[in-house]
Amino acid sequence: MEDEITAFEGGERWDPAKVGAHWQQELERAQRYFKSWHDRCVKIEKIYLDQQSDQTSAAKRRFPMLWANTAVLQPAVYARVPQPVVERRFKDAEPVARIASEIVERNLAYTGDEADIDSIMRAVRDDFLLCARGTVWLRYEADFEPLDMGVAPSDPPAGGLLGEMGGPSMEAIADERVCIDYVHWSDFLHSPARRWKDVTWVARRVTMTEEEMEKRFGREAMASGAAQAAAGGKGASQAERAENEGKTHVWEIWCKSENYTVWIAEGSPVALEVSEPPLDLAHFWPCPRPAYGTVSTSSLIPVPDYVYYQQQCDEIDLLTKRINKLTDQLRLKVFYPSGDGAISPAIEKAMRPDNDMVMVPIPEWAAFTDKGGSKAVVTLPIDEVQKVIVACMAARKQLIEDVYQITGISDIVRGDTQASETATAQRIKSQWGSIRIRDRQAELARFARDIIRLAGEIICDQFQPETLMLVSGIKLPTMAQKQQVEMQLQQMQMAAQQTAMRAQQMGQPAQSSPEMAPPELPPQLQQMMGQPTIDEVVQLLRNDSIRGFQIEIETDSTIEPDEDAEKQRRMEFVQMVGGFMQQAGAMAQQSPMLVPVMVETLLFAARGFRAGRQLESMLEQVGGQLSQAASAPKPEPQPSPGEMLKLKTAEVKAGAEQRKAELGVAQAEIEHRAAVEQARGEMAAQAIDQMRAAQSLYPGATA
Repeated sequence: MEDEITAFEGGERWDPAKVGAHWQQELERAQRYFKSWHDRCVKIEKIYLDQQSDQTSAAKRRFPMLWANTAVLQPAVYARVPQPVVERRFKDAEPVARIASEIVERNLAYTGDEADIDSIMRAVRDDFLLCARGTVWLRYEADFEPLDMGVAPSDPPAGGLLGEMGGPSMEAIADERVCIDYVHWSDFLHSPARRWKDVTWVARRVTMTEEEMEKRFGREAMASGAAQAAAGGKGASQAERAENEGKTHVWEIWCKSENYTVWIAEGSPVALEVSEPPLDLAHFWPCPRPAYGTVSTSSLIPVPDYVYYQQQCDEIDLLTKRINKLTDQLRLKVFYPSGDGAISPAIEKAMRPDNDMVMVPIPEWAAFTDKGGSKAVVTLPIDEVQKVIVACMAARKQLIEDVYQITGISDIVRGDTQASETATAQRIKSQWGSIRIRDRQAELARFARDIIRLAGEIICDQFQPETLMLVSGIKLPTMAQKQQVEMQLQQMQMAAQQTAMRAQQMGQPAQSSPEMAPPELPPQLQQMMGQPTIDEVVQLLRNDSIRGFQIEIETDSTIEPDEDAEKQRRMEFVQMVGGFMQQAGAMAQQSPMLVPVMVETLLFAARGFRAGRQLESMLEQVGGQLSQAASAPKPEPQPSPGEMLKLKTAEVKAGAEQRKAELGVAQAEIEHRAAVEQARGEMAAQAIDQMRAAQSLYPGATA
């Protein structure tokens, strides 16, 4: 453990005492830098929670102006869970990048659900509205399990320790996750700077028990005195002291200038751990830039909004107390003569507060009427008190309007409007009333986007292929599986070729049997071979990380949705696709060569719509099929049934005429042969006649 605490890059040894002393000074300097802001935020938080005074008495009642303004702004600046959107930075037709972006997006959505990012964002929103700063902290966690090597372990030695050749047992990652921790505004520090890019270190404070510290840092660190800090009894209030009882405040520090992390207990001069950063992040920090309210260009010390209308709130509280005191004076006070026997008790009975309707008998009626009857009772006038109360309420109302002018909370945001106003007037008031809120909405949306980007970077760099596929639900083949299928296909092709060669040697025609036909893959294997492998996806994520992707959150996903606007976007997309396909269909029939151009044009238009992102892959698949069909040679048109009948009739006639002609030729040949034979016979007869005539002329020649 000591090596893990003090070892650093290049083999340099770090002294925990020197590192601890240095960072105790840095933390104290940063705390002095933020002290005025810290004290102001403590007061504001007490006012918001109404813990400064008891409001049971009228003299201590206050007007909850801060709570009212915060309650109005809370749903206006953040109301819904941010939805991650991962897209290719350059939208080329690459299936590996498309599948990788979908896997990362699903993993981010699952991470947000598991980390309960909604409650975290709501806590950050409250810190942002009250103290003008809110932040979170991200970390990577993994659970390990022993790796089953398929070999039964041997008996351990008597001492229970592994020998020199034994080594540690091999482990595999069983589960892994990205944790998003909310950091209270008082538990976050950074180096004094004017801009966030100039910050050199950031730190957060966590509370840990002795068992947690021993499990995290080991017994050596606990025994070295690094954990000796003032444990328990910390906190300004009784609730804080009870929460911190038996726990130690530990600071986790990330130093960008020195490229290391430090763990140090608050008040301890010795560091618990000094090590390299556990995460290799692009911007080094494990936290996004805090969500800032009002800050100047001279420092990163924020100014809470309550500061700008605190005086008006004090005057409102003063008037509220005055109104409450004067209201208590609005009581009927009666003066009547005493010592008149039965008359005084009768007046007292009639003027009791619990008597709404009473009938009082008076025995000495004559004496009562002689003294004036009802004129014997005199009341204290309260008209002046009523006028003062009305004036105080008018002054308080004007101060409240001043606060609304300062904060920018218009009447339409508070839901206060007049029925006589037209819809156009209310729409204009809504647009102008939300202008000053848009900056706050954009700041919290930027903060949520940075959280998701950090989580995406950790997922790309750390998650195993099995985790990526398990969380996303996307099953991809491995490179080994593809190679195995390719080898099987090659073996099948070689077997088919050998069968064909044997058939040729035996004198059989090629492919005369199904065994000689070329092998074909099943549809499932064909689909698998067309998909990218998980190895290619992981290699892309490891090499490019988030550089090849554009991680955003859906527009307006952190505020209340406008259903009409969402419907309008979807209708615009449907109208665009329908109109384009109608025009493109006519053009494709006339010029099939323009089909690829039309497909790319449709994809270009669809990628501009957020609603069309889900249909992008389907449009690409259908567009590729259409382009392939358009470029393929067209088959000859099939004739109609009537034309087929005419063709058949013509073929029959042509066959008959051909056969007739063949018969005529054969008959002519026969006749020609008969004429030739006849001529030969006649010539032979003439020759015989000539010989006979010669014999008759020369009879002796014969002898």
